[in-house]
Order: sequence, then structure tokens, then C-alpha cells
Amino acid sequence: MSTPTISKPVTKLSDLDPDGFYTYADYLLWRFSERVELIKGRLFKMSPAPSVQHQKMVTFFTARLFNFFEKKPCQVFTAPLDVRLPVGRKKGQDTTVVQPDLCVICDETKLDEKGCKGAPDLMVEILSPGNTQREMSDKFRVYEESGVREYWLVQPELRVVLIYVLDEKGIFIGLAPVTEEAPLRSHIFPELEIDLKEIFSS
Repeated sequence: MSTPTISKPVTKLSDLDPDGFYTYADYLLWRFSERVELIKGRLFKMSPAPSVQHQKMVTFFTARLFNFFEKKPCQVFTAPLDVRLPVGRKKGQDTTVVQPDLCVICDETKLDEKGCKGAPDLMVEILSPGNTQREMSDKFRVYEESGVREYWLVQPELRVVLIYVLDEKGIFIGLAPVTEEAPLRSHIFPELEIDLKEIFSS
């Protein structure tokens, strides 16, 4: 695998080697319109503009999370927010940069002018047809490895939410799937409860 050396802004995605290895320093020089993510130095092009259903679900989840955390020390963010995860570093440089649909960050020292440096407490990804495999495999592994405490994987077509919670050994443990027949409850924020029937019926 090649390791490109980039020293000036890149204005076209096609100018990048899709099989190359990149760092966050490279990422900061990219000036094209397409949204991309880095996972351990590998380039992933994000899906085209999300569907209306996807955007509605992001809005619903954002509203519920914002209302819950409004007077609490945690902050809610939606994409695009660069989250630099501490996995796959090379010579001290970050090589994993993702843009989750939503995330909750309780440690304000992880926030800087460029986004979040470190693992959020809660990550929420809403699956789309084009990104299911990546969310289910590559991003799952880096979220686990970086120490994300809780991960929600929302599957609109199946009307179900999968919840993964980090155990004391740093391994994601899958909880029972949550359907619209029961409220969605967070494990690390026990008072947080969301009515899925309202969201999936929108």
C-alpha cells in the first residue's frame, strides 16, 4: 500500500490514490466537495446526500437528545463533525477521522476548533443502503477500539435499534435489539428514553 506525500491542497477526490494511506494532516488539505472519512489511514467516500427519511430520523434523534442533555454537562453534535479517534496512529499522527450522524460528548476537553479529539461517550449511526457494510464492520471496530462507551446502530428498514455497550475489558457487548414496541433506553444514561414508534412512523 502506498503512502502518498501531500503538501498542497487537493481539489479533486480523483487526485487521491484510493488505496493509499493517509493521515489527518493530509485530510486537512482536501478541498473537494465530496465527504470522506479515514479509518486507520484508509480512505472511505461517504454516501451521496442522505435520503429524506434519513434526515428526518437524524432530526428526531437530535431533538430528543438535545432536550435530554440541555441542562447537563454533555453536548450533542450532528454531522458533519470531524471526530478523530485514537486508533491506527502513525508516528503520532491521527489516521482515523469519522463523521457520525450524532454523538454525545461529556468531556469538553476533547473539543477543539476542529471538532472532537478522542472517543465520544455515545455514537449514533443511522444506516443507509450505501453504508451498511462499513457501519457494521469497519466503524464498529474502531468505535470499540477507541473506547466509545455506547453505540446505537439504527436500522430504519427493519425498524430496530441495536445497542452496543463497552464492557470493562473494552469489548462491545450487544444488548437485546430494541423495536418500536418498547422505548429505547440508554445504558450509560439510564434516564434517557426515546419513543421509537414515534420516530419510525415519521
